[in-house]
Amino acid sequence: MRRLDEARKSGGAGLAGAGAAPHDVYTLPAGLPVPEDDGGADHLVGLELPSLVLESSLGDMNVRDFDVIYIYPRSGRPGVPLLPGWDETPGARGCTPQSCAFRDIHGELAALGVRVAGLSAQSLEDQLEFAERNAMPFPVVSDPERRLGEALRLPTFEIAGLTLYKRLTLVAEDARIVKVFYPVFPPDANAGDVLAWLRAR
Repeated sequence: MRRLDEARKSGGAGLAGAGAAPHDVYTLPAGLPVPEDDGGADHLVGLELPSLVLESSLGDMNVRDFDVIYIYPRSGRPGVPLLPGWDETPGARGCTPQSCAFRDIHGELAALGVRVAGLSAQSLEDQLEFAERNAMPFPVVSDPERRLGEALRLPTFEIAGLTLYKRLTLVAEDARIVKVFYPVFPPDANAGDVLAWLRAR
């Protein structure tokens, strides 16, 4: 399995594994396993986003109203241990650095007229806490029943008794998916990759 030799940093100090000293949710550690393309997103380009209203940090949102939806497994909270095996699971780690990178270029995306949202299977309470702590300027959407995943057959994985989304980013035009970033690695580079692709169109 390929591994990242040098972590791309989003700020902060190093981290420890589950159950160890408090880790830094804002930093990607060295040696993360790199996810491989399993074909789980091959069918998505050309599909329409469903008319699906979900709760978010900014109220109820219809996923059809967004041009970029980055979908991630599960963001962490400072001081809360990681799920067992999280850092060893390809593609699991890095939800906070990914989200913060989208936050940091939100103005550039908005200048292009691009509406962005983040989405995971976490509860609304988790999304509200995350959005407030990180000053997210766009909706962080809660999909605990994985309704978007059911509609689009999004790839998932199992860990610690939970079924979570694999990390991917959808780009849509008039609610039709025109580009899929999958697998996404390193996660903190995804926002820049999306912006570059949009500017090149």
